[in-house]
Amino acid sequence: QIALIGETISDARAIMVEGVSGLMAIHRPDERPEFHRARNQLEWPNGAVAQLFSAREPESLRGPQFSAAWADEFCKWPNPNATWDMLQFGLRLGTRPRQLITTTPKPMKILQDIVALDQTQVTTIKTNENAKNLAPAFFEKVVDRYRDTSLGRQELDGEILQDADDALWRRTDIERQRQAAYPALERIVVAVDPPVSAHERSDKCGIVVAGTANEHFYVLADLTLERATPLVWAEKVVNAFEHFEADCVVAEVNQGGDLVSSALHQISPNLPVRSVHARRGKWTRAEPIALLYERGLVHHCGMFSALEDELCCFGPDGKAQGHSPDRLDALVWALTELSGRKSSRPRIRNL
Repeated sequence: QIALIGETISDARAIMVEGVSGLMAIHRPDERPEFHRARNQLEWPNGAVAQLFSAREPESLRGPQFSAAWADEFCKWPNPNATWDMLQFGLRLGTRPRQLITTTPKPMKILQDIVALDQTQVTTIKTNENAKNLAPAFFEKVVDRYRDTSLGRQELDGEILQDADDALWRRTDIERQRQAAYPALERIVVAVDPPVSAHERSDKCGIVVAGTANEHFYVLADLTLERATPLVWAEKVVNAFEHFEADCVVAEVNQGGDLVSSALHQISPNLPVRSVHARRGKWTRAEPIALLYERGLVHHCGMFSALEDELCCFGPDGKAQGHSPDRLDALVWALTELSGRKSSRPRIRNL
């Protein structure tokens, strides 16, 4: 006994049963089930029977019992908690009742709770991996348009994008102000938040490039490195400084003191380095920068997935998903420098 649950009965019929990749299409002729439309029921030659249900009617699952279930487009269900709960009570046949969820993921608590269960197995597929079954025009008009957006990560790559309830940043604010390019900039800085060590459990070396023009701010690159030695991250910073024709390097020196500036000057003796000290907590330092985002003054020029995940999961404890927010720290130092200091000289920049 199998339960097939769509958002509506019509969806279950049109997609799960009779759709291009529905149950009637994927079987060999000798294994294909018979669809009894009047009863909304499928019956296989081996005796297995599947009943269609609407997620809009949780009570319809009260009473029947099943050995398996398929829940399609779970994140579209109007009341997923109630329907899911009723389904659990019905999965009581056989020695190993199982259920399958197929959906474009959204950051819903119930989905996150299900994913977190030890007995849950998660399989994902990106749209690009299914290219042979999709129209070329779809990639040209849809995939290319949304490729570097949060919506694209969700709809095309199947990622569950989460915002912490108490986070300072929201993906909607970041997405609203995202730009593909940036104007002629008045100042550009490279900010670095260096780690104290380079072993396997070390913090990342946060490196972010940002600029300003007309009292707006533009995030140009996230070049953060993992487990990088001073020589490696210093070379990365100097290369970024030269590539973006930056005005200065902003370096947090709480951890390494003069060693941070020394590492950079070993690569480039004349590199202009502005040392900054973290005298306040991460949350306090980050609040004014988050406010710039809320006011629509910060633009991400491209998609910086790892950085944006840190921003939207950063909580009052000063961590993002339990880890040190090194990308966020570098971003905050860069935008703090740009928002607090005006350009001292005219510039001409080739774009």
